Amino acid sequence: MAGVWVFNNGVYRLESNSRTRVLVHLPSDEVVSSYSSLDRILRGLGWERYYGGDPDLYQFHKHSSIDLISLPKDFSKFSSVHMYDIVVKNPNVFHVRDM
Repeated sequence: MAGVWVFNNGVYRLESNSRTRVLVHLPSDEVVSSYSSLDRILRGLGWERYYGGDPDLYQFHKHSSIDLISLPKDFSKFSSVHMYDIVVKNPNVFHVRDM
């Protein structure tokens, strides 16, 4: 993880550099730029929308596993943490790239 550690008000935090990260669907080489495109791809992989959780989250689950993908409703808050969660739960299907 690249960045600079900053100490402020008794708390250390990592400030990342200005690189933008994007989630890429490897089979199509498509950059995921909206929840509608992510929804389409995940449904094709067997994921379903989950409506039983927090109303402030956009969630997906698979009947064949205990995994749950939880994303912020606002796509502008979709961060690399969420991207890597998707990558781990869908090996060899997604990749996070620096732009």
